[in-house]
Amino acid sequence: MAAVARRADVSHQTVSRVLNNHPSVRTSTRERVLQAMADLDYRPNRLARALVTSRSGLIGVVTSGSAKYGPTSTLMAVEEAARGAGYAASVTAVHDNDPEALATRMADTLLSFDSQAVEGVIVIAPRVSTVLALETISSRAPLLLIAAGVAPSSRFGVVSVDQSQGARAATAHLVAQGHTSIGHLAGPADWFDSRERYRGWVEELESAGLQPGPVWEGDWSADFGYDVGRRLVADPDRPTGIVASNDQMALGLLRAFGEAGVAVPGDVSVTGFDDIEGTAHFQPPLTTVRQDFAQLGEAAIASMLQMIEERTTPTGAVPLIPTELVVRASTGPARA
Repeated sequence: MAAVARRADVSHQTVSRVLNNHPSVRTSTRERVLQAMADLDYRPNRLARALVTSRSGLIGVVTSGSAKYGPTSTLMAVEEAARGAGYAASVTAVHDNDPEALATRMADTLLSFDSQAVEGVIVIAPRVSTVLALETISSRAPLLLIAAGVAPSSRFGVVSVDQSQGARAATAHLVAQGHTSIGHLAGPADWFDSRERYRGWVEELESAGLQPGPVWEGDWSADFGYDVGRRLVADPDRPTGIVASNDQMALGLLRAFGEAGVAVPGDVSVTGFDDIEGTAHFQPPLTTVRQDFAQLGEAAIASMLQMIEERTTPTGAVPLIPTELVVRASTGPARA
């Protein structure tokens, strides 16, 4: 910092203010300091800075390591939002099917984050087991969960996409098309997103005065959707509408129906969830629910920074990011 100050012909304090984005620094001075940093290849030492300021500029992020679309997109959005707020993200994947082993790995991860002097920890928690593993683990830094349908507590805050609202929108769209027999291709029961999408489907049907149709619990894969579709092609009582809990399972349904000559949407209307890349090119193009992951990441970082500054855990209403229904050719009026 002293070398940067000499090269930019400013004080050591001015360099510090530039590093901390202090608003009192004039634009011309800030640019001169930043140029001096670039010329000298200067990089702040976060750990040394933490010793002096008690602020590391680090946020720990725990992910399940899942390659599924939702968790991966959430991780990317959180990392980008953290960088935009001037923070670096230290990411660790924690996954284990054994509950005790998962709790141990989670405890080790939070201890490691404590040693890195992270200012806060964001846990991307798609599965119930992840939250259960956190129940008895302490953390020096404030905790924020990204998990649907989870209530905040004195130990952690929560933000989420409004998964239930998205499923309700897809279901309401089919009801408006005249469908009265609507099934649900659900995700795994231990995933929060799956639970909330199931809840939204049920609640929207009930509000329309309709009985829920059949439910198939899947594993998020196109293979599972294809297997269900092959069973349905020979079923004369199959529903005229199906709300799939993600786009991959919907893709499997579409392939099975297409191979058997079941018209979509003439015989069966299908909706998905996520709006993954390529859904507009499914055959037919898929009506689906789009999640705003960028907004989710920004909301998570905003909540995290509030917790860091106020040193409290918000226990009020959970910030819910709305979804958007994208209507395409896979849905249409119910057959007579």
